[in-house]
Amino acid sequence: MNVLVIGKGGREHALCWKLGQSPRVNTVYCAPGNAGTARDAENVAIDPKDTRELIRFAKSRDIGLTIVGPEEPLVNGLVDAFQREGLRIFGPRKDAAELEGSKIFAKELMRQAGIPTAEFRVFRSAPDAEQYILSREVALTLRPKGKSPVRGTQHCRTAAEAIEAIEAILDPRQVIVPGSAEVEFDERGKRRGFKTIEEARRYVLTRPIGLVVKADGLAAGKGVYVCRNLGEALEAIDEIMVRHSYGRAGDRVLIEERLDGVEASVLALTDGRTIIPLESSQDHKRAFDGDEGPNTGGMGAYSPAPIVTPELMVEVEREILVPIVHAMKRSRRAFRGVLYAGLMLTQQGPKVLEFNVRFGDPEIQAVLMRLRSDLLEALDAVVEERLDTVELDWDPRPAITVVMASEGYPGNYDRGRPINGLDEADRVEGVKVFHAGTTLRNEPQGPRTVTDGGRVLNVTAIGDSIAEARERAYQAAAAIRFTGGWYRHDIADRALKVEPPPTTDGTADQA
Repeated sequence: MNVLVIGKGGREHALCWKLGQSPRVNTVYCAPGNAGTARDAENVAIDPKDTRELIRFAKSRDIGLTIVGPEEPLVNGLVDAFQREGLRIFGPRKDAAELEGSKIFAKELMRQAGIPTAEFRVFRSAPDAEQYILSREVALTLRPKGKSPVRGTQHCRTAAEAIEAIEAILDPRQVIVPGSAEVEFDERGKRRGFKTIEEARRYVLTRPIGLVVKADGLAAGKGVYVCRNLGEALEAIDEIMVRHSYGRAGDRVLIEERLDGVEASVLALTDGRTIIPLESSQDHKRAFDGDEGPNTGGMGAYSPAPIVTPELMVEVEREILVPIVHAMKRSRRAFRGVLYAGLMLTQQGPKVLEFNVRFGDPEIQAVLMRLRSDLLEALDAVVEERLDTVELDWDPRPAITVVMASEGYPGNYDRGRPINGLDEADRVEGVKVFHAGTTLRNEPQGPRTVTDGGRVLNVTAIGDSIAEARERAYQAAAAIRFTGGWYRHDIADRALKVEPPPTTDGTADQA
């Protein structure tokens, strides 16, 4: 059959590459694709949001199966539109895709289903969210000094109480001589004095907290703020709800307790009745080495994640995957497609950070390097609701993906910078360079591959050990050059310290 992959990132390049290996596939098309998919498939200049044109193309080219890569078309109902036209398509319908489209919907469903996740609160206005943050306990003792209108020690339980006391002590309407009044903090025997409301308030907002602030809707892998103190949490609310940096996605915010532990990702195929987990993986969300810097869409991944033992995988299936598929079925939103569970492995067991309704990026690049089975057959079985007839075969060797990014990412970055060294990188044993943010630019000497996104390339390698796969990936990455290009140098470092567990057997579990 002919196959159509929708999207233009590294995930879609990996899907095109793997689907092209199926003996059942005639031609793989990618809409709109990138410079890499142009090598492994046939690009089609159609925007993923142009539903009418995608349907017209699928009919004209006798597309036997369409696979949706990014989340936005799923949340907007692309699957529903294709199905109304009698076209076969892999992915959840619009009502089921809300599991990723609304973090609040997902959290409330998890609460109903008893799925372990962090405690949370929902807010529809910035003042209410800010009031909740300032109600956090800080336990500060304040003493007025100098010519203050207030006398006596102030014991403040919350940040709001502390700020109110500061304003009373340093009230400019009551202090006759500016700068003569001072507020002194006594915290565990250490004393700090401030003469202005701004400085004292800033000190209060440095109190550590464990909160995560999230925009409710889709925010292109952003819109999630892991806050170390009160000030960062207030800044996150301002960014999401006041500045509207994520548009309508920030109309509501989710504030949840921060979970401590190690992150891992589990992806699973499901046709609404049967669940087959894929091999485990672990992403690196922070921009810089040592998990420093802002959150990104992902700077690298490896598979398998040694910390996800066979025993833990059984627990994840039993406590998370099966209950969420059941809950979706009970709510009349039957889920068919790939379910991505972002997990925090805490001392109390695995807890869900988020659900996604599409293949993880860059996790799937490493996972697909290890898949020996026919990917088309597995996806076809999901669409036909016969996943119980499928068994996946995995290469036991580990794989690693290193993301090469544009200068300025995850903020603003330039496009159109020529990329050199791609052929040299591809010649490294066990390496496949998946393109993410690239395009072809016509030049007199022929098409030139240039940058066209924040995350530019996914350098993926497989090896007999994590160390070997890592060495190959970084050798290939070092061969690639473009102005301002950069990448993390510690992908899979944590995995080097852990002996890989036996791989899963790929058998099915019934939901």
